[in-house]
Order: sequence, then C-alpha cells, then structure tokens
Amino acid sequence: MPPATLFLNGRVRTSCDGEPVAALVVRDGTVVGSGDAGSMRSVAGAGAEIVDLCGATVLPGLIDTHPHLLHFGAFTYPLVDVADAASHADIVARIAARAATMPAGEWIMTTPVGEPHYFLRRSYRDLAQGALPDRTVLDRATDRHPVMIQAWAPVIPNVCALNSPALGRLGISRDTPDRVANVWIEKDAYGEPTGILRGSVNNYYTNDEFMNGLLREVPILDPAAVLPGTIRAMGEYNRLGVTTVYEGHAMGDLEIGAYQALRADGALTVRVLTALEAESYGLPWTHPLSMAEFMEHLERALATRDRGDDLLRHDGVTLSRGGPCWPGFLRMHRPYTGPYGDLTNGVTFVSEEKEIAALEFCARRGLRLNFIGAGDRDHDEFLANAEICAHRHPDVRARAWILQHVFFLTEEQARRYGALGFHATTSMSFSWGKGDLFLARVGEQVVEHLIPLRRMLDAGMTVACGTDWGPKNVFEHLQLALTHRFAVSGRSNLGPAQRVTRAEALAMWTRDAARALRWEGIGALGAGDHADLIVVDRDPLTCALDDLPATQVIRTVLGGRTVYDGEAL
Repeated sequence: MPPATLFLNGRVRTSCDGEPVAALVVRDGTVVGSGDAGSMRSVAGAGAEIVDLCGATVLPGLIDTHPHLLHFGAFTYPLVDVADAASHADIVARIAARAATMPAGEWIMTTPVGEPHYFLRRSYRDLAQGALPDRTVLDRATDRHPVMIQAWAPVIPNVCALNSPALGRLGISRDTPDRVANVWIEKDAYGEPTGILRGSVNNYYTNDEFMNGLLREVPILDPAAVLPGTIRAMGEYNRLGVTTVYEGHAMGDLEIGAYQALRADGALTVRVLTALEAESYGLPWTHPLSMAEFMEHLERALATRDRGDDLLRHDGVTLSRGGPCWPGFLRMHRPYTGPYGDLTNGVTFVSEEKEIAALEFCARRGLRLNFIGAGDRDHDEFLANAEICAHRHPDVRARAWILQHVFFLTEEQARRYGALGFHATTSMSFSWGKGDLFLARVGEQVVEHLIPLRRMLDAGMTVACGTDWGPKNVFEHLQLALTHRFAVSGRSNLGPAQRVTRAEALAMWTRDAARALRWEGIGALGAGDHADLIVVDRDPLTCALDDLPATQVIRTVLGGRTVYDGEAL
C-alpha cells in the first residue's frame, strides 16, 4: 500500500457547505478520510507524509466551466508580451529583442497593452503617451519585420497598430481610402498612413470583410503554439487553483486533437471535458456551413464522445446562433444601439432550421446538447423549439443539457429551462465586464435580468460558473457573485434575481460545477473522491468580502499529485 499524505493544522473544507474539519488523508490519488487530527493520524498510518497547513485552508480543486484555456493559451504563447508596458520605449525594446531572434520578413505579433481580456482596469490609454505607438515609433524596433499590436478588447470602435513593413505587406498606402468598410486608416498631414487603424479591427467578431481580409494575411494563430501554449496556460490555471476545466465553446477538431495529444504525452495538469462546436463563426477564416456539413459535425461530436478517462473526456455538441453585444451581434427582440450608432436586433449566424436539426439529432441519438443563449431572441426561439422536441422525446428532460453564457434570463425563461432539466454555466465576467456596455447600448430594462444566479437556482437549474474573458482570479469571481458590481461605473445590479450566499457561489466552482459536467469524484473531498484539492491562505467562506480577491493559492493538487507549489508550506 502506498504511503498516505496527511494534511493538518489548518481548516479543511471538504465541500462548499458544512463545517470545516481539522485534517484530511489522501492515498494513491484518492481521499481516504477527513475529521479530527487524532483519528486521521490513525487512518494515515505510519510513514505518512505530513503537510503542516500552518493555519491555511484546504478546499476542493476549482472547476472552471468556461475558461477558453486552450484558446487564450494558444493565442498568447508566440506573442511579444506588452500587456504591462508603461511606455512606447518599453514596447520598442520588447519588439526589438524579439526581432533580434527572428529571420527578416517574419511577422512579429504582440499582445494588446493592458489587462486582458476586457482592458478596463488598464489599457493602452495608460501608457505614458496615452496612445498606441504609430509606425514611426514601431519602425525604431525593427524595419525588417512586419509588426502588429493586436486589438482584443470587446469594444468597437477599437484600435490596432502596424509598422511600415506591416502596412506594405498588407497593401495599405496613401492610395488606400481613409475608410474601407468600418475600418478607418489614420493618415498624417502628408496623406501617409500612420499605422493606426480604428473601427472594426478586433481579431474576432468584427464581421468586417476588409478587416477579416487583412487578418487572414496575419498570423493571429500559430498552430505550432497550440501545444506549448496550452501547457503554459494549464500551469497558470493551476497557480489559480483550477484542477478541472470545461472546454465547451468554440472547440473544433484542432483544439480537441491538441488535448488528446497532451493526454497521450502525459502532459495534462487539469482534468478536461470538451464538447465540439456544431458551427463556428466570428473568426476571420470561418464560413457558414451547408446543412450537410452541419449534420456531419453533429455526427463527429457523437463519434468523439468518450467519458471513460479520468483526465480527458469528450461529451456533447455546442450550438450558438448569435454573438456578443459590442459588435451589435446580440440577438434581441427590441432594437438596441450598435457600435456605430445604428439600431440593430443582432445578427443570426446559424439558422433556426439548424437549431431544430440539432435538437432532434441530440434527442434521437443521445448526444448532450449545449446551447449558448445570451439575448432574449436566443432564449425564446430555442425554448419554443426545445419544448416541441421534448414533447416528442420526453426523456430529454433527464438528459441534463447545458445552457451556456446566459447574459439575460427572465423568470419565465428560467422556469421553462428548469422544466426541461437544463443545467447552466455562466460567468460574472458578463456583468463585471459588460454591464456598463449593456446599460449604454441595450438599456436599463435588461439590468434586472442580467446574470440571475438566484433565479436559475430557484428554477431548479444546477448552476456552474467560469472565468471566460476574465478576471481570471476565481476568488474575485466569488466576490462578484455576491456584489454583481460593474467594472467601469461601480454600479451593482444585485437584486432578488441575482442574490446568492457565499456557499452557493463556491458551489458553482466546486460541487455544482462537477454536477453540471456529470463528473463524479470531483468538486468535493469526501472519502473515495479524487484528491483534487487546493491550499489557500484564507477561508473564502468566512474572510471579509473585500479580502476575497486577495486570496492566494499556496498549493494545487490533482489526483494526489502537486501541480503547483507556491513553496509556502
């Protein structure tokens, strides 16, 4: 029998509710028991490794049900990191250092400046110069490589920057019109492009054919970066206390294949559940699918399904029809203000015919369906079609299908989803990062329905949470679940539809997240559960609310194996 590990001299919370205990015993990747220190010493037996918690708290490992771990990891891995740059000189120095290592003519891509992915607490506006560097500044870093500072923030108009070789490579010159589609090309007093592009210049969800054409000429995704980028990102998530992730949005064959390769190499440091996207859109290279292609994706999702592994599982297909608010894609009944002042009801990327086909396929073939619902048109159309499907296939109500995102949800919509047996994965990211945007563009009337955690629980839905676009600190998300504060204005939309307890908020990252993923043995630390645990410097259920975001993860353990050690024990 392998030796046990005994955690003691701290607080052990084996679940999101109940009283803490004094000690925990782990053996061979599994929780053996928990209780008082004396009895757990006996359970651990002679030769056990003793972990002195020194007053710290043990929690179940955190489960992020919407991280985009692979996506963000792959996107950022090859980039010059200028996120924390303080000035143009900083940016020039970092690009020049990369240029010294690369053959002439190869693209040098950088991150945006600021805190991803909303860039609200810090952005390029906080540079000493208050603006991005233009081509004359970037040319000082290198005139032998095309350079691009990318635009990621979910806001339009946005801004990106290019140096002279990049302008030349993309065919942007004094002869290019000052505006092409919804891209404005800044020019100096002599009519020469400055390298600053404004408008619909984001990497994704631009729906601007001119900008998408430019982006197809730029290496915004390097396939060679997917594996190392994901490995690095897993380490970052381990440092934040995450031991399981659900990659259930925008996952294609490349992304799922990458996780399979990492599993084969023994490189996974988180448990992963994936679901294949039925139809992708919003990126420069995506295109609408024919109905035959769409159905083939559903068949592939079914063929990929595999829940037998302890670290990597595949289960389900994800259907999305609309998009976010900032480019004017959010599907709403009532017209709202688009990015350039025009009124819009949103954009439908995937037809209702395909929605009905996906519902029928999943009901008949037993495939788990994920639906990304954000605006009220999304919900009302989907619910009507899902209820017709459930009438034909009554066992759908026991399938535990998943509703993702959930920007707005009325009481009646929540009741109907609950009656259909849906689980939900949502994110405080959407109120924190987009609450002020919704107020400005959509109107005051939606605020009471924004991220209604209590409403979904009361409707009988299992509710899980994810970080999505950030903040990436889960303990800040726990605070936001209690405050519902918007990042820019500081306003809170906390009301009867939103209010939850701290234990309920933690459950959305542990016990209830595990239930939403249908993954037994995680999300709690009962006897027989996987030894997925974290050690933190305070008890998130009792510390001051203002102190929650400052919680530090000291150690992260996956199946009894330490995957992050802050060396504080």
